[in-house]
Amino acid sequence: MKEVRPPNLHQASGLVEHYFRHEYGGLAALLVRRVGLGRLEAVEDAVQAALLAATTAWLEDVPREPRAWLYRVAHNHLVGVLRQEGGHRRILEGVQAEEETQAPNEAFFEGEIEDELLRMLFVCCDDELPVESRLVLALKTLCGFSVEEIAFRLFTSEANVYKRLARARERLREAELDTDTPPLESLRFRLPSVHAVIYLLFNEGYLSIDPEQAIRVELCDEAIRLGELLATHPVGAGPTSFALLALMHLHAARLTARQDAAGGLLLLEEQARRLDPDHFQRGASWLAKAADGDELTRYHLEAGIAAEHCFAPSFAETRWGAIAELYAMLERIAPSPLHTLNRAIALAEAEGPVAGLASLQGAVPPAWLEGHYLWDAVLSDLHRRAGHPEVAAQHREAALLAAPSQAVRRLLERRLSQEV
Repeated sequence: MKEVRPPNLHQASGLVEHYFRHEYGGLAALLVRRVGLGRLEAVEDAVQAALLAATTAWLEDVPREPRAWLYRVAHNHLVGVLRQEGGHRRILEGVQAEEETQAPNEAFFEGEIEDELLRMLFVCCDDELPVESRLVLALKTLCGFSVEEIAFRLFTSEANVYKRLARARERLREAELDTDTPPLESLRFRLPSVHAVIYLLFNEGYLSIDPEQAIRVELCDEAIRLGELLATHPVGAGPTSFALLALMHLHAARLTARQDAAGGLLLLEEQARRLDPDHFQRGASWLAKAADGDELTRYHLEAGIAAEHCFAPSFAETRWGAIAELYAMLERIAPSPLHTLNRAIALAEAEGPVAGLASLQGAVPPAWLEGHYLWDAVLSDLHRRAGHPEVAAQHREAALLAAPSQAVRRLLERRLSQEV
């Protein structure tokens, strides 16, 4: 009989990481449902304790139902904490009563939104919380983002993330926010924040600051899953949700083309023009659906840009003029220096680097963008191509110093060192 060996430390860690990304938010949402948002920190600690326990326990034997195992360990940890703290008899009695009537694998919430994670996204996006705190709370608690990842995605410092998170948790402790699904009308007011969380989740997957993974497909998949849930539910079924979903599918169609065989990032001009047919077809379908009506959002325009890249037969045949026009529209309806930078890049491809530089003349990066690699990277590339080597070198050095990961740094080195 062949010996069955337990997974080694690397395999067990990889399995735990997989379940961390896929189940963290769902487990947190499930436990918050039982004990309330006021105990959110205790819930987070319990989920993390379960994942930590798995790194050791799963070396011996991986459970047949890993999610149920994680839930049970997290649940027991949380109950133990509540008992030690005392004064939580009502919560404990409620948890016990619910556990007796509902097994963890069969837990399914009644109400307007049945998916625990999506429902909790709406709860975290309560309009009583400041917008910044909503995003931080949802990304940290339900998407499993680190403070570093949140700071990078929100263009702020880690200290600010900690402050926003503390304020959000304090608000939850002070107020009895509804942990059940609020009425539809209440949810609709929260849609912009929910869209923003899903968008940021996808972006972290599309170009991650993780030191080992430049692209994290599981985050992209989870963002698309949440987007599909939202777009097919009455509260979210509308042009904005459709456009966001189209944007994510169209970007996902090109994910495999963005890396070489070793997992390194490729420049756009190096990427093969191969598409994932399923993502492409679904993206095109959602984009067509998003076009119904008069609504035009940043997601519509960004999806249009993603579609241009998907439809282009080659880098040289890309309709850069059309992309520049879309970025100009983005600047009007959702002003951002990032859109200004991208428009300059598109203009440089359509009309030459001098045109790209001219569009940035007099532009000054806002405080929140200072120190970010993108601004210096674009200026370095445009000055290099325009024949200004000394200015290009200065911006190149700044961009490389600010690169968030080795994968991005290597990509910048190749791009910004090319001969004109």
